[in-house]
Amino acid sequence: MHGPVSAAWLLVALCAATGAYCLLRMRSGVEEQRRAAGGEALMGFGMAVMAVPAAVFTPPHWAWPAYAAVFGAAAVRALWAARGGPHHLHHLVGTAAMVYMSVAMAGAPPAGHHTHGGFGVPPVTGALLLYFTGYVLLSGARLVPAAAPATTPRRRTGVTVARWGDRPELARACRLSMGIGMVAMLLTM
Repeated sequence: MHGPVSAAWLLVALCAATGAYCLLRMRSGVEEQRRAAGGEALMGFGMAVMAVPAAVFTPPHWAWPAYAAVFGAAAVRALWAARGGPHHLHHLVGTAAMVYMSVAMAGAPPAGHHTHGGFGVPPVTGALLLYFTGYVLLSGARLVPAAAPATTPRRRTGVTVARWGDRPELARACRLSMGIGMVAMLLTM
């Protein structure tokens, strides 16, 4: 991606940390959570690699079509999973966005060549920006805790503590950070 080097490294760190946490979530006892975490780990690490500044590492020419193929396969998998419920549609949009960015980067001029204008198709980039901006705002609003109850809560005994892989608020924060990363990547196209 193109943009300030310091912002690119922050994006790499955010996406890599998100991918690593998603790998932890794959240890969940719930099969559906494990499956979703696997796809999100792929997205996190893929976004991290894609965000590495071009001044540090310029991928070989064949890397972008390979990215498009990997995320195209992930999009087909997300499309298949969307039959079971609409919550998989976000994964489909995310993987399709990764395919789009990979194809756009494959058609971009080599590093060092200066051109004017973006690399992607502006209407597609704009639609993806609108979707992910809305997703980030909605997800962020869902993470805001509700007002504290007016009465003191009763103490419950026998409450089991959720494991790191089973904490829904951390999974939502993970998806939120990937959405923020996607907005940043789309803005730099």
